[in-house]
Amino acid sequence: METARVDGVSAPRRTLPRSCRTEVVVDVPAEALWRVIADVTRVGEWSHECRTVQWLGQANAAVPGARFRGRNRSGSLRWARVCEIMVADPPRELRWRTVPSGLFPDLTEWRIALEPVGDGTRIVQSFEVLRIARWLAWLIARVNSAHRDRAAALTGDLHRLAAVAAADPR
Repeated sequence: METARVDGVSAPRRTLPRSCRTEVVVDVPAEALWRVIADVTRVGEWSHECRTVQWLGQANAAVPGARFRGRNRSGSLRWARVCEIMVADPPRELRWRTVPSGLFPDLTEWRIALEPVGDGTRIVQSFEVLRIARWLAWLIARVNSAHRDRAAALTGDLHRLAAVAAADPR
């Protein structure tokens, strides 16, 4: 079972969605999925865009306030973002946000929620753009067209996450 919804589905394809929510139900226990998502250094194993992640400062675990830097790639574009963990509620929810900077003044909150369903787990991944300058949204929509509709790519991430978690020997 799989569904995806992007807000503003009828919006022009030249704009960025302000939010997206995807979900899948997988035959993997929530605890196994949690071990993978809570170790943000493993995001590169399952994300279509984020290639590597490293903890910043003294951080080494997903706890509120911990920061990490993700290095991303979409087509020929490459960039890095500092993020901060907002909620770490094992094995139910991990929520983080991008930290605004001079180059990237936007603010986006990401969330992965895990919900037991029978012998498996529903994984819900969502993001919400909380702040972005109109000019920056316009620019991103033009230089990174993959961000105009991310539902399929994010759903693929959830399937890869489940495969990584299922193969984890722990």
